[in-house]
Amino acid sequence: MAQQNASVEYYSSGPGCLVRGLYFLFIGWWFGLLWVIVAWFFNLTIIGLPIGLLMINRVPQVMTLRPQRIQKTVTIIDGAPVIHHAPLQQNPFLLRAVYFIVVGFWLSLVWMLIAWLLTVLTFGLATPLTFWMFDQVPAITTLARI
Repeated sequence: MAQQNASVEYYSSGPGCLVRGLYFLFIGWWFGLLWVIVAWFFNLTIIGLPIGLLMINRVPQVMTLRPQRIQKTVTIIDGAPVIHHAPLQQNPFLLRAVYFIVVGFWLSLVWMLIAWLLTVLTFGLATPLTFWMFDQVPAITTLARI
């Protein structure tokens, strides 16, 4: 029984750049700000913390319609390919929890507000930079790989 593994990370299919840009221009920039404010309200409470973190992890999708990355593993078993789709491997929970308490809680709020202000103050000229900044929010908040 011969077995070979190959693993690759990729983005699931999603809307194109033009659609993402138009969405951000008309909906994402203001709806994303409301989303972040509600998420941080939940993060201030112990009971709402799981919902707040879930919302923070969804900021790239809410702001820019960014598709999620998934990991595809192809295993060849007896000459037949077997494909498995799974979420990305995450850092250990304890590391992510300590990071969130010490750094992620305040840094992610500052990061998101800077990104939002860059968009508004430059009248959209900083959009490529702010798209990247919004995509990094889950990693800055809890070291999540999204």
